[in-house]
Amino acid sequence: MRTNRTNIAITPAEAAELSSALLSSGSAVALELAPVFADIASGRLTAIELAIAGSQTSAAAGPIIIGELSIDLASRAVKVSGASVSLTPKEFDILAFLASNRGTVFSKEEIYRAVWQDEYLLDDSNIMAFVRKIRKKIEPEPDNPRYLLTVWGVGYKMAE
Repeated sequence: MRTNRTNIAITPAEAAELSSALLSSGSAVALELAPVFADIASGRLTAIELAIAGSQTSAAAGPIIIGELSIDLASRAVKVSGASVSLTPKEFDILAFLASNRGTVFSKEEIYRAVWQDEYLLDDSNIMAFVRKIRKKIEPEPDNPRYLLTVWGVGYKMAE
């Protein structure tokens, strides 16, 4: 599965109006997006990049398969060569986010905001430590990764 990413430029006034419209709609996706627009309206974010058409993968879509790696988003199960891999909830969330957006490079800040849904704490070592732990669990050779790749000076991406 591949996610299309769209840049959205929006003024704080437009964001406030959109946030209240989303909250009043009551749909699950709208309720999830409303706080993002509220952050824009309050000045915490000036521009956002949303993953559209696939950031929320339905259970019916089946597992994400990348080589010998299988990630089932619905059951939060990960397997490598058919063997189950035990990940912490945050490790799974990071892996699922990157796998749902295969081939797209994300900065540490973007990964943090997507997974923690909070303001970035300027702590690059936090994301780096999670990536290192995930690689130890899913990569045949963690020092020579083939699934969770580093794009030097930019961030991380999941192999296509």
